[in-house]
Parts: sequence; C-alpha cells; structure tokens
Amino acid sequence: MEDNTIFKISNKIKEIRKINGVTIQEIALKAGVSKGLISQIENNRTVPSLFVLINIINALDVDLNEFFKDFNSDSTLGPIIVKRKENYEEFEKEQAIGFHYKRILTSSIDSSTLDIVLLELLPDAKRPMVETEAFEYKYILSGQVEYVFRDQVIVLNEGDSIFFNGRLSHTPRNIGKDKAIMLIVYFFEQNKK
Repeated sequence: MEDNTIFKISNKIKEIRKINGVTIQEIALKAGVSKGLISQIENNRTVPSLFVLINIINALDVDLNEFFKDFNSDSTLGPIIVKRKENYEEFEKEQAIGFHYKRILTSSIDSSTLDIVLLELLPDAKRPMVETEAFEYKYILSGQVEYVFRDQVIVLNEGDSIFFNGRLSHTPRNIGKDKAIMLIVYFFEQNKK
C-alpha cells in the first residue's frame, strides 16, 4: 500500500464504526477477529491482511467500492514533499488522556510504511502499556519523559532519543512540570509472503 493508505483505511474503519454507533466488540464478532485486533488496526498499531480487511469492511455493512471511493494516490506530489505545521493531521490513539498526536508524514518505502508524528504529552497524561507492529524512534524535542517497559524504565531529556521494537510492551510518562514534545517515527514492515 502506498503513502498514507494504511492510515486512511484505519481512520475510515473507525469513522464508519462510530457513525453507525457500533462497538469494536460487535465489529470483531461479525468479522471473526478479536476485539484487540480491531483496536490495533484502528489505532495504526498493526496492518490487517487483505482477508481480515475485507471481513471488517463487510462487518461494517459497507460495499468495498464505496469504502475505497475517496482514496486517491499522492504519487503526483513528486519526490519532495513539504508539509506545513498547520496542515499536520491531529488524531487519537487508544485510551489515552493528555496525548495529543499530529501526523507529519506517512509514506511507503520498499513495501513498508513510515509514519512520522509529533506527540505533545501533558504532565498528567496516562495510558495503559501498548505494543505496536512497528519499530519506533522517539526524539525528545522538549521536556523530560520516562519510557516504561516491562522490565526497565529509561529517563530521556530534551535532545535524547530512543529506538526500539514496538512489540515490546511500553508507555511514555511526562515526568516534568511542563508539556513534553516528542518527534516519533514508526517504521511498519509489511509481511512478505
């Protein structure tokens, strides 16, 4: 899938589900998958197989052609892409309070997807531990952040960075008094079958 198609798909699934007032559990049952998988897909933490995607779209009671009708390729943009900060797309993930994400850029690279986002983390921000089907790079632009893993805690200050396999259960905590800002790069590898 090219450019931000993966993210358009997950956003559209969530949007249709919410418009129709359907729960994640109801879609999961109709699609024959777990509630956790639907949540991961909606929150851009995993990429569904074609079979699962078709089952989810059918569970939403939407025609496949109708689902994809607004999807346009960004290939006409050429090799240089400029995104102005006022055009960054705000989005939400999982059950998180005080997490303000802004998508900077999403692009496909050799059948993989690169997603670059800004995260503003408020001092009282909280969420459960999560896992992501991506490698993650975090750069602390401002503030002080504690990265919590199952077996260790790493404190990062402004200018520090961290890279890890997102399949490790993790969550960040702002341990400063002011908002912390992180530049995040997710690298999703597509399954090669």
